[in-house]
Amino acid sequence: MKEFGYQRALDVPGALALLDADADARFLGGGTNLVDLMKAGVERPSRLVDVRELPLDRIEPTADGGLRIGATVTNSDLAAHPGVRRRYPALAQAVLAGASGQLRNMATVGGNLLQRTRCGYFTDVTKACNKRVPGSGCPAVEGEHRNHAILGASSHCVAVHPSDMAVALAAFDAVVSYETAGGPGELPLTEFYLPVGGTPHLETALPQGALITGVTLPPAPVAALSRYRKVRERASYAFAIGSVAAALDVRDGVTREARLAFGAVASKPWRARAAERVLTGAPADAGTFAAAADAELAAAEPLPHNAYKVTLMRNLVVAVLTGLAEEAAR
Repeated sequence: MKEFGYQRALDVPGALALLDADADARFLGGGTNLVDLMKAGVERPSRLVDVRELPLDRIEPTADGGLRIGATVTNSDLAAHPGVRRRYPALAQAVLAGASGQLRNMATVGGNLLQRTRCGYFTDVTKACNKRVPGSGCPAVEGEHRNHAILGASSHCVAVHPSDMAVALAAFDAVVSYETAGGPGELPLTEFYLPVGGTPHLETALPQGALITGVTLPPAPVAALSRYRKVRERASYAFAIGSVAAALDVRDGVTREARLAFGAVASKPWRARAAERVLTGAPADAGTFAAAADAELAAAEPLPHNAYKVTLMRNLVVAVLTGLAEEAAR
């Protein structure tokens, strides 16, 4: 591991100033991803600016009935918060599915959003990787890609985003707040992650040197009936090979509103807009649910060894939506 400096920031302006003074510095939250990448030689910061002591560790209601989640809130505290569990249950479920208890106790909301892909070519510095070394190639396209993207990928990168939490946040129209030396800013989560295209090393739309300060969930009554379901290769702590965050408002057997997002199928949480359009105003039954899944997955471009994900996601969507519809009918 490269030798690095360490400083603890006590306020947001101080944190921004420390990063501005050192172009190779990085913000440190829980470190559950960044430190691992430093050990592997993927990340080589000159300095870590610890932001855990910043006053960004609260979950508070907003004036319009949503929730504001501070960037240094731990995943454990987020999943346990009564307002999250009651009003956005899929978010609590996603966080609990995302890691071991020890990791959830350390990991932060801001860090979770910024975690890097677990693609083996990315984490192995002896291999080529466009995300790590632009222009070096993407060996996953012809190599090991069983767990890689089927939506929104390109010939330059087929890696998937690893976050469970971000999938639920995408379904509920979350907005990411950040601070820069020039002032504050906001990005809808659906615009936070950049398309892969030919520049997979550019992962988010955050300005250079920006510090994530929080995430806002707008009021969403539909989210009260929501679920997150994750499929993985083993039942213990593991990254998803496919996941769904879904919410339904069903009245008299008809879907009045639907929210749907997919995980582990693209370089970012995949908001399933086409599926939502099929669901809205249609009977809440297995036929509609299958048609909605098919509408979204029509854009899939699987590789030879991950085509199974199309069938997996179709079945997963139908199962999750069926469960929600049955719960709504009780």
